[in-house]
Amino acid sequence: MTDLRSSEIHDEFDGDTLHEECGVFGILGHADAATLTALGLHALQHRGQEAAGIVTFDGKQFYTEKRMGLVGDHYTDPATLAKLPGFISIGHTRYSTTGEVALRNVQPLFAELEVGGIAIAHNGNFTNGLTLRRQLIADGAICQSTSDTEVVLHLIARSKQASSSDRFIDAIRQMEGGYSMLAMTRTKLIAARDPIGIRPLVMGELDGKPIFCSETCALDIIGARYIRDVENGEVVICEIQPDGSISIDARKPESPRPERLCLFEYVYFARPDSVVGGRSVYVARKNMGINLAKDAPVEADVVVPVPDGGTPAALGYAQQSGIPFEYGIIRNHYVGRTFIEPTQQIRAFGVKLKHSANRAMIKDKRVVLVDDSIVRGTTSVKIVQMIRDAGAREVHVRVASPMIFHPDFYGIDTPDRDKLLANQHADLASMCRYIGADSLEFLSIDGLYRAVGGTSRDPQAPQFTDHYFTGDYPTRLLDQEGASNVRKLSVLASNG
Repeated sequence: MTDLRSSEIHDEFDGDTLHEECGVFGILGHADAATLTALGLHALQHRGQEAAGIVTFDGKQFYTEKRMGLVGDHYTDPATLAKLPGFISIGHTRYSTTGEVALRNVQPLFAELEVGGIAIAHNGNFTNGLTLRRQLIADGAICQSTSDTEVVLHLIARSKQASSSDRFIDAIRQMEGGYSMLAMTRTKLIAARDPIGIRPLVMGELDGKPIFCSETCALDIIGARYIRDVENGEVVICEIQPDGSISIDARKPESPRPERLCLFEYVYFARPDSVVGGRSVYVARKNMGINLAKDAPVEADVVVPVPDGGTPAALGYAQQSGIPFEYGIIRNHYVGRTFIEPTQQIRAFGVKLKHSANRAMIKDKRVVLVDDSIVRGTTSVKIVQMIRDAGAREVHVRVASPMIFHPDFYGIDTPDRDKLLANQHADLASMCRYIGADSLEFLSIDGLYRAVGGTSRDPQAPQFTDHYFTGDYPTRLLDQEGASNVRKLSVLASNG
C-alpha cells in the first residue's frame, strides 16, 4: 500500500501483465515443517516470483531465511533448510504490488512483543494500510519496512487484549481490504481471511497436522488432504497443547457477510489444477471459452491460445465452435526477466523472447487467437503482428474476460486507469484497429459469471469481486479517498 513503484521496477515486457498478489503456506506440529513449507511455496510460485521467506520455531527460538528470487533457487539447498529447524513454519512468496523490492519487505515479518515472538505473512492489500501507518507514525511508531504487514504487527503490539490470538484478532479487525493472513507464535498457527473473502485461503492436514495455504495445489504437492476453505471473516487458531495434541478454535464473525471471491483468481491468478471456492479453476476457464464462443462466434480455420493463460479457454472455444484447436504459439518457459540490456533494438524482440509462432499451424489460415485478458494491449499488438508475420490470412482476437476499466486495490498490480486499453479508446472498433486484428470481442460479465458460478451477475448483490470490470468496489478505499492528504513514505535505498 505504500510507495508504489511497480512501473519503475518491472521491465517493459512485464508491463502488460496482471501480476499475482502473493502466496502463503503454514504448517503446525510437523518435524519437516520447513521442507514442507518450501515445497508448498514452490507450488505457489506463480503467485509471486520476486522473493520468498520462511520462518520456523523449534521450541526455543525462531529462525528465518529470506531470499530474493525464486523458491527453487534457494530452498532446494539442504544447507538452507538446515538453518530452519522446528515444528512450526510459515512461508511467503512475494510479488510487490506495494512497497519497494527490498529484502526488508520480504515476508514473513517477525517481531518480539510483550506476548512473545510473532511472525506474520499475508496475501492481498489493505485499503487503509497507509492511513493506519500514518496514524501509527504520528503516535511514535518506528517503521522498518514499506510493507502493509508491518502495520498489523504494530496494531498487535498496541492491543490491550491479553492473549496473542486475541491481539491478532483485534488488529485485523481494524484492517480493511482483501487479504488472507497467517501468523505463528511459539505454540500457535493462526489463519485469517478478510470479511468478504476476496483472497482465497484453504485448510488441509498432513499426518494429522494442520496446514493453511493460498491454493489447493500447495496441498497436492506434499500429499496433504484438503479439509475446507477458511470462511470469509473467519480466524482459525491452531495450538499445540502441553500433551502434544493440537487444538483448533475457529472463530467466526458475529455478523457474517456474503462471500465475494476475486474473479481474477479464476480468470488468471490461480493455478488451473487448483480448486478455489469449491470450483475447479480449469473447468471455469474452459467454461469461459465455451461462453465466449457463444457470445462471439467467427468463421475460422484454427483456434490458437496465447499461452499459458489462454489455453483452457481456447480449448473451450474450440469445443463449442467445432473449430480445431492447435498450439499456434510456443512459449519459452525459460525466459523471465530480460537477460540482456533492453536497448531499443532488443525491445523489438520482446515478445519473441517469450513466445514464438508455430508457422506450420498458422500459415494461410484464419486464426482465432484466445487470450485470458487484455490490460494495456501492447503485448496484444506484438502477438497479433507475430501471427500475421507467420502467414495468417486473418486474425480474430477473442478475450475470455470482460474489458478492464478500473484499477485494483486488493493485491493485483494493475496500471493506472488511464493506461488501461479499455479507457484509451472510444469503442471496440478503435481497440481492434490498435491491436491490428480483423475482429476483437470480449467475454461479457454475465458470461464470466455463468462460467464460474453458473448464474448471471446479480447487480444488487454481486456474487464475486469484479470491480476491475464494473467499478463496483466491495470495500471502502480509505487510502484512495484520502490520497491528497497521505504523503509518500520515505524509503531508504537498499541493496538487499
